[in-house]
Amino acid sequence: MKITWLGHACFLLEGTKKIIIDPFLTGNPTAPVKPEEIDVDLILVTHGHGDHLGDAEAISKRCKAPIVAVYELAVYLAKRGCETIGMNIGGTLDYEGVKVSMVNAVHSADIVGNEIVSGGKAVGYVVEDGVSVYHAGDTDVFMDMQLIGEIYKPKVALLPIGGFYTMSPKTALKAIELLKPEIVVPMHYNTFPPIKQDPEEFKREAEKLGVKVVILKPGESFEV
Repeated sequence: MKITWLGHACFLLEGTKKIIIDPFLTGNPTAPVKPEEIDVDLILVTHGHGDHLGDAEAISKRCKAPIVAVYELAVYLAKRGCETIGMNIGGTLDYEGVKVSMVNAVHSADIVGNEIVSGGKAVGYVVEDGVSVYHAGDTDVFMDMQLIGEIYKPKVALLPIGGFYTMSPKTALKAIELLKPEIVVPMHYNTFPPIKQDPEEFKREAEKLGVKVVILKPGESFEV
């Protein structure tokens, strides 16, 4: 699988299918591509905040790619004309051979615009397409990460380290202890001033736990 970081919490996973997660591109000062340059088969959204829902609607309609989201958010997007697959925590979608499991996250999730709309629950995903990849979404560390590690055995964990809105580097280290992945990619940092962090410092501490840390610049990829 080829994994590309598109800034903030947005990743493109290219295995047997092209999957984009949390496509916040428009308005993202670190985004290396525009939404019209994205061509995918499936879109995963962890929650309805603008820096995660992002361009999901526009990409979905142009690519005719379904949006996977927690049920309440899927209903909201379906009313806006999107093809959606509404799931809930604990469920697994088999999308033409690619397994997408929805797991818990600890974070708020309402859609904030001209009015506040319930977006259900913030979630994470485990994508199994030859390799098991866990995208934590926006979350604090929580003990059920141990279960995610035991059940899904993710080889790669995409973890927020920005603090303020999510885990900090310190708490992300505890997440690594619970998940026990082989590879960790930090995300959700340095997009805006409140989440400024030094990923190299995080890498030094995380690699003491026996994991490999891959620091990507927006637009960079690695294969696993």
